[in-house]
Amino acid sequence: MATSRLLRTAGTVLTATALFISGCSSGSPPSGAAASGAPTSGRTASAGTAPAPATSTLAPLPTPIPAALRPYYDQKLTWRECGVVGFECSTMKAPLDYEHPSAGTDLKLAVSRKKATGPGDRLGSLMVNPGGPGGSAIDYLQQYAPQPEAVRARYDMVAMDPRGVARSEPVTCLSNAQMDDFTRVDQTPDDDAEVERLTSSLRTFAQGCLRRSGARLGHISTAESARDMDVLRAVLGDDKLTYVGASYGTFLGATYAGLFPSRVGHLVLDGAMDPSLPARATNRDQTAGFDTAFTAFAKDCAKQRDCPLGSSGPEEAGRRLTALFKKLDAHPAPTGGPRTLTESLATSGVTAAMYDEGAWPVLREYLAEAQKGDGRGLLALSDSYYERDPDGTYANQMFANPAVNCLDLPGAFSGPDEVRAALPAFRKASPVFGESFAWAALNCAYWPVKPTGTPHRITAEGAAPILVVGTTRDPATPYPWARSLAAQLSSATLLTYDGDGHTAYGRGSDCIDTAINTYLLESTPPPPDKTCT
Repeated sequence: MATSRLLRTAGTVLTATALFISGCSSGSPPSGAAASGAPTSGRTASAGTAPAPATSTLAPLPTPIPAALRPYYDQKLTWRECGVVGFECSTMKAPLDYEHPSAGTDLKLAVSRKKATGPGDRLGSLMVNPGGPGGSAIDYLQQYAPQPEAVRARYDMVAMDPRGVARSEPVTCLSNAQMDDFTRVDQTPDDDAEVERLTSSLRTFAQGCLRRSGARLGHISTAESARDMDVLRAVLGDDKLTYVGASYGTFLGATYAGLFPSRVGHLVLDGAMDPSLPARATNRDQTAGFDTAFTAFAKDCAKQRDCPLGSSGPEEAGRRLTALFKKLDAHPAPTGGPRTLTESLATSGVTAAMYDEGAWPVLREYLAEAQKGDGRGLLALSDSYYERDPDGTYANQMFANPAVNCLDLPGAFSGPDEVRAALPAFRKASPVFGESFAWAALNCAYWPVKPTGTPHRITAEGAAPILVVGTTRDPATPYPWARSLAAQLSSATLLTYDGDGHTAYGRGSDCIDTAINTYLLESTPPPPDKTCT
């Protein structure tokens, strides 16, 4: 994940940085792929919302590969060493615009692989994506990919940084110094002047993306990245795609299944998103998800002798944390350096720790320090969330994230008045995070490229069995989303992890790992509605 490595998951499997990025992308049919009406009965509504269900279904692309795309599907990759022992790297070409591939503008997409180690027959390639959108799949593969030795022995492990991300023609928006200023902007404006400063910062961010990224900004949708995955599948010599996607990577994988159902081999969608939800419902659901995670943290904290949020449980903990945020809003805490800990940075630091219960002891320590006026710990957590190096350099994820989200789906709000009207619902979803998450969802209102998508269902009729995984107290991809996606996909089986944290595979549950490994190695999904603890 981030350079500090304080948390394994925050950053690399981020779905929506609710502090300033709009909610998880819910994508759309690509240009040229028609959306057809479909019944929505059986869809599981997300907790706490009652949005109008999507009335369109992602339609598959024609099975024959168009002649204009054949040169991309027939290309040969040249593999080379890339500085990480056991891994090879290459570059794959893809058209900037799949609807006009003959225009001559190509993207160079970075790919890495680790060949199957044996013993046992090779089963093909296994592609991975950690989410984001904007997480580097190559970094994830080379550092964190959870697949155990038994899986790595039988599959070539493969990752491609999606278009606009990391090594693949990355989107950029702000300088490092500008990004430092941007992350400090007050996310809970108290008056019109603070609202104007927030909206001005969002406009500056959006215009910076357009100025620095140009035409790429209109061609980094999830549907286009899914089409890139199909090109890579063919170039690798695989008839069908085997894939493990986490968080936003589940939306990418589900989109692939919807576009290319006959080419689905094994898909694991862990920490699932619901593509049928509009942006506002997605953001509100995620706000409630982080509140669920904070409640779990608060209950655990109350049992510890060093809990800085009191011993009576979530209500008191919420009051104390809110009081700390308000204190920092008025008087940012020193950190021993030129940067101070503001309310917005503290909020992102606490949010980062909600992704993984393993970070809870660190969060208790840093909250106690912040209460005493020392902001170094929470600032370090915030920097890990934003993928900021100690030298002040930011990774590309926080630029790619809104670029994909705002292209995939119309924004949650069109202006400040709509945010103000929605604040009661967001505060109800989370008394601690609701206000900041609501204002954060305003960013797509100022995006310089029009969205290409709308909410839709994905059924992937005719696809081979797909495994959807959901965690009951997942903050970033709430469990009802997994239930909804599993209900939409015609061949899906739902696997549930009754636990905390974001995603489930490779995070310590033998039950989860065994079920997924058996599916990947033996093509046997777990029994319907299997639950692991």
